[in-house]
Amino acid sequence: MSIMTNKYMYFIANWKMFGDLRTLNSLDKVINFSNNINKNKLRLIYCPPNTLIRPISKKLKKTRIQVGAQNCHHSHDFGAYTGQVNSRMLKSVGAKYVIIGHSENRKLGEDDKLINLKIKSAMKSGLKIIFCIGETLKEKRNKKTSQVLAKQIKKGLSSIKNKSDIILAYEPVWSIGSGLIPKSEDLKKSVAFIKSKFGKKSPKILYGGSVNINNIDKLKIITGIDGFLVGGASQDSKKFIDIIKKTIN
Repeated sequence: MSIMTNKYMYFIANWKMFGDLRTLNSLDKVINFSNNINKNKLRLIYCPPNTLIRPISKKLKKTRIQVGAQNCHHSHDFGAYTGQVNSRMLKSVGAKYVIIGHSENRKLGEDDKLINLKIKSAMKSGLKIIFCIGETLKEKRNKKTSQVLAKQIKKGLSSIKNKSDIILAYEPVWSIGSGLIPKSEDLKKSVAFIKSKFGKKSPKILYGGSVNINNIDKLKIITGIDGFLVGGASQDSKKFIDIIKKTIN
């Protein structure tokens, strides 16, 4: 049995650097599945590479499945930023959400200040934010998880008024792609700590990091989790559907 704190359970597919136009056919299974599920039970969001946002948006136009992006540039204005895409551009091709602060981007140099600017820019464009936070293995071993999460929340959401509108994804850096997940007690503590930083108007809190069909039974019973940010497993429609089924049934 899953424990939800909000009306919907969120399942966000982060495709990372995966897919081309031929991959769109794999979405047919998910579309058929979503059409036969109680709409009050879940929200499905696909975050493909930027090259696929427009075609996926068109394919999903008559469905309840929404589309997001995996990152955006911090500038809300157009400018001399070769290879970059800002939130206005993402919105114009069909994105409704954007992932910001993912650890794979933090590793490339994104700090809390830059992440804060990206969030503000994306909100100005009308995109909904999926804000990622999480500690490294070293920080975990040094018992600094709470300290790190508090810092990321405070600085990443500095001067943001409507924090309850943000989806917050807790992704321990050491868990992503490793096949490892936090112990149940540790995850409960982290989720409770995150909620404590927001008071009564807590954002929706998702868990991400090696989510798969083999561990979803352990993850879905954690109090306070409102859904999952799924990486590699979401690239396979059957695996993604199986994860959803095991969570909501």
